[in-house]
Amino acid sequence: MPSPTLTVGLVGAGGIARAHAPAWRALGADLVVHSVAGASELAAAHGGRAAATLDELLDTVDVVDVVTPTPTHLDVAAAALAAGRHVLCEKPLARTSADAVAMLDAARAADRQLYPGHVVRFFPEYALMRGAVQDGEIGRPAVLRFARGGMFPVWSPWFADDAASGGVVLDLMIHDIDVARWVAGEVTSVFATRRSLEEDGRPHTLAHVVLTHAGGAITHVRGLWGAPHTTFRTSFHVAGDAGVLRFDSAEARGVRSDLPPVPTGGQDRPAPAAGESPYLTEIREFARAFAASPTALAPDDPRTPRVSAVDGVVAVELAEAALASIDSGAPVPVDTAARARELGSTPVPTPTLATTGSRA
Repeated sequence: MPSPTLTVGLVGAGGIARAHAPAWRALGADLVVHSVAGASELAAAHGGRAAATLDELLDTVDVVDVVTPTPTHLDVAAAALAAGRHVLCEKPLARTSADAVAMLDAARAADRQLYPGHVVRFFPEYALMRGAVQDGEIGRPAVLRFARGGMFPVWSPWFADDAASGGVVLDLMIHDIDVARWVAGEVTSVFATRRSLEEDGRPHTLAHVVLTHAGGAITHVRGLWGAPHTTFRTSFHVAGDAGVLRFDSAEARGVRSDLPPVPTGGQDRPAPAAGESPYLTEIREFARAFAASPTALAPDDPRTPRVSAVDGVVAVELAEAALASIDSGAPVPVDTAARARELGSTPVPTPTLATTGSRA
């Protein structure tokens, strides 16, 4: 429970707002909602109140949670930051990298905190996997495979407009693109393909993105927007030279491992956490940071969340590189380590046998 109590302005009342609102209320936050539609209903469902305008909301809140369609993120976040409010912005941080950088610049000019809603970093299975990789449990990462897919989001027609949503790559696969960098380190090349067809006026799209990491690992990301009967499913298979970690949401067995036995006297490997919504875990971490300081936190502050605004910018840039590769049919060279430094952040560590401990 953050202290003092935060007043949170939720801008937007669509699907993701219905995941964020109960998390804020579970943490004791006061809730104010503004949206072009559905604000009164969402506020009433969670013991909050509706604001007739964005300005009215900004006048009364400490934090703004941006859960509007992607093309509006920059305008809403910039207004909130200019008003001196901290911002949580649902992924992707912005529709373009230029807009994402503009949002980062606005946060720094206002000296306020800005975080992207990359909730997959807070799923217990993904967090457990990343911790095991960083601890050297699989040795040097070699091949990582991530998959994520389900039915096309028919509830919001703007998703079908690539100019607005960025399509399956920017809107859906950005989760795994971000996690791949978080787990295997900075990226030097992006190659992608995409195939689409239309059925009953709805696009069905399958895309593949291949990331080459600075440490030599290769990540393959698969994303699907499918037919109406397609069940949502995610998975990962992370292989190194000492073992494998894998997970499939269609199975009820959590993270499975093919690893050497724990050495005599060594610690047992942790079991994945269970029972709490990852949206609550995510928002608790952000709420603690927002309550801790009226200004931006230093990167090395222990209250700083596990995902940063720079991570959000780099994820958008990697998704844009994938879209450029789809258009050209060729790999796109990138240097996310240099880019992170340019944006004022420390590059993500590259897990290798030389820097991890238990399997070196």
